[in-house]
Amino acid sequence: MSEACLSPKPSRRSDVAPFLAMDVLSAAARLEGEGRTIIHMEVGQPSAPAPQLALTAARAALEHGRLGYTEARGIRSFRERLVRHYRDTYSVEIDESRVVATTGSSAGFNLAFLAAFDAGDRIALTSPGYPAYRNIIRALGLVPVEIEVGAETRWCLTPDLLEAAQKDGPIKGVLVASPANPTGTMMTPQALSELVRYCDGNGIWFISDEIYHGLVYGTEQATALSTSHNAIIINSFSKYYCMTGWRIGWMVLPECLVRPVERIAQSLYISPPELSQIAATAALDATDELELVKAGYAKNRELLLQALPELGFDKLLPLDGAFYVYADTRRFSNDSLAFTKAMLEEAGVAATPGADFDISNGSAYTRFSFAGSNENMVEALTRLKNWLA
Repeated sequence: MSEACLSPKPSRRSDVAPFLAMDVLSAAARLEGEGRTIIHMEVGQPSAPAPQLALTAARAALEHGRLGYTEARGIRSFRERLVRHYRDTYSVEIDESRVVATTGSSAGFNLAFLAAFDAGDRIALTSPGYPAYRNIIRALGLVPVEIEVGAETRWCLTPDLLEAAQKDGPIKGVLVASPANPTGTMMTPQALSELVRYCDGNGIWFISDEIYHGLVYGTEQATALSTSHNAIIINSFSKYYCMTGWRIGWMVLPECLVRPVERIAQSLYISPPELSQIAATAALDATDELELVKAGYAKNRELLLQALPELGFDKLLPLDGAFYVYADTRRFSNDSLAFTKAMLEEAGVAATPGADFDISNGSAYTRFSFAGSNENMVEALTRLKNWLA
């Protein structure tokens, strides 16, 4: 029987671009199924397991035997522990009523877009930027406004760039990640504050993606909450806390959005997984273990910053945080999609083409993730050296 749809057909909103990093992951899995050994540098997934405190708490919950629904906003003890996290980490005071547990940061973005915007509203994003932003925005009937950023602003959005973008129509929201994916660059506290203040002064929702907080190397991180309690904060346990598969994250919301988000979450998700909330609460106390994992990333970062230019990747973006290197690959190819495909097939190294992150100029760039082990980074560099020779 043919699998083609005759009638009815898929919705127009479903016609979003593929997430190329996941396509590369699928291609790598196919090669591994054929017996190949692939070094994975395509996805931003920590190689370390969840911290022991999280695993111990999860095991204890499983022994109890019953896991069920929680409040749509999450377990109160989880929310209260996050209040302490903001006090200890940023010296920012928030009320637990403004904290919402989510099924990963992805659910947080869905909830923020649905609660803060109406169909047709324009939301500003940086380009390069995380592709799922624009895909979710389009699928929800909103309009992504991708603003090209470059070296002149350290690859960060500024009030001037945002002001210029409004000449084509009002911007209702701004979404910024700092540290950013794919660039790894981070806004200075001053630059972040200036952008947040501009949005507050112009009636624009500011959504701050802070999922790479904690993974910062030699620079200062700031939360948008330090400037404004109108900001919508989205964070996750997937990156610093090494809990990707647990699908747990959180939001900190302005008071006026708490109930709208709660109502939408009740219908879309009922509640985040109770087991994941329990484990995540414990993970917030696992700093010593997680800092050792971060030290491994820092070692990988230093290795790549030294070795990649020696291989010919001599134009790298500022790498302030996260675990990505965004490299100009025009020395080797003007088509990063073809370049990364050949790299995978011939060298056994999986990386993500820049076209995933930047529709206009991404063909000139490739993203390498250094979230894996140091041994894998050394092996990847050896393979690339032999392949490029």
